Amino acid sequence: MATTETSRASHELPVTTTDSSGSTAKKLTLVPLIFLIYFEVAGGPFGEEPAVQAAGPLLAILGFLIFPFIWSVPEALITAELSTAFPGNGGFVIWAHRAFGAFVGSMMGSLKYLSGVINVASFPVLCVTYLEKLFPVLESGWPRNVCIFTSTVVLSFLNYTGLAIVGYAAVLLGLVSLSPFLVMSAIAIPKIQPHRWGSLGSKQKDWNLYFNTLFWNLNFWDNVSTLAGEVDNPQKTFPLALLVAVIFTCVAYLIPLLAVTGAVSVDQSRWETGFHAEAAEMIAGTWLKIWIEIGAVLSSIGLFEAQLSSSAYQLEGMAELGFLPKFFGVRSKWFNTPWVGILLSALMSLGLSYMNFTDIISSANFLYTLGMYLEFASFLWLRKKLPEMKRPYRVPMNIPGLVIMCLVPSAFLMLIIVFATKIVYLICGLMTVGSVGWYFLINYFRDKKIFEFNQDADNVN
Repeated sequence: MATTETSRASHELPVTTTDSSGSTAKKLTLVPLIFLIYFEVAGGPFGEEPAVQAAGPLLAILGFLIFPFIWSVPEALITAELSTAFPGNGGFVIWAHRAFGAFVGSMMGSLKYLSGVINVASFPVLCVTYLEKLFPVLESGWPRNVCIFTSTVVLSFLNYTGLAIVGYAAVLLGLVSLSPFLVMSAIAIPKIQPHRWGSLGSKQKDWNLYFNTLFWNLNFWDNVSTLAGEVDNPQKTFPLALLVAVIFTCVAYLIPLLAVTGAVSVDQSRWETGFHAEAAEMIAGTWLKIWIEIGAVLSSIGLFEAQLSSSAYQLEGMAELGFLPKFFGVRSKWFNTPWVGILLSALMSLGLSYMNFTDIISSANFLYTLGMYLEFASFLWLRKKLPEMKRPYRVPMNIPGLVIMCLVPSAFLMLIIVFATKIVYLICGLMTVGSVGWYFLINYFRDKKIFEFNQDADNVN
């Protein structure tokens, strides 16, 4: 990787780009990027079922219909503007640093990285949760633990082989994992009774589960920004890829949800993670249930690969910018991938994957929420601080409009914090305090020259 420095007058940070002098790595093009974004965010309707369990069919449908407009679209617009203005692998770290300085940039990097690896940890668990419905032996004990460990190791190695391979694999995985839901939705049409969509379910609502399910299924749009240095012509490719991915993701959630809630009448408590497979059996038979189970496994693979890539390339970008020691950015001689970032991210996610699934996604959401407040603030401040900076894509609003655009999702973020459980407060509190300590520890390492750094993050222009 090479670091390109620009003058202070240009209002740009150094960005990380693939060094063309000795690298044969392929850049990400439009279609693979669309599916990588899709897997950063969703990967299919797997995991949307608890929204029905928590609040009933009507609120689940309204949530997946309305939430993209108040959350996904604003986040995607911000990502499109800032990723094209600062096309480097540091992504949101660059944005926060340029807006508020090294400490905020470091906090943004730590919070988003921790939320990312926690999120990565959820996907092997989600995969096993679907598989256990076919193979009950995986419900608990050493078979479940071995399955989680093996899948993490194998998928991490696939990530090591290269981002272009991961991108094209995401295309295949996305199409194959969605196909059984299209079949199920088509078969369900004659059985749909529209009045079921209006059911509010039980009077007792689990708002913590409801909001966390919506948030977990429709966030992480900005994670792809950490791959900006690996994208072919990012100024043009990013906005179009994000637009297509937003539409694609929302449709992929809504169609199966409408089909199953309209065609199947069961006790609300059965709508837990993995229920789509049971519904497929009710609608069409065991063959479709097995097909969806296979799709869930493939989807989990895509989710794991996309999220692990973002986490690994984020560490590389932070190393290039001087937020981490230089060795965090070391690339493989064989595949030109950041193997140190991949290894560290995989090991951390493996350790976290043995947590309770609900606690995993709640912790990821909480840390991500803290990072998003910094991201909204960075976006607004950069508009005010650098109004003349070249932005290949620019959100078509002035400052007051942008403030309103950010305030609406910010209010929702507050709900994630308010409804968090005590264990989530504890985990995220410790990690936040650790992030503050990490910033000062890195400065100590730099001052004492214990590790080699590419540059001093405090002095980046």
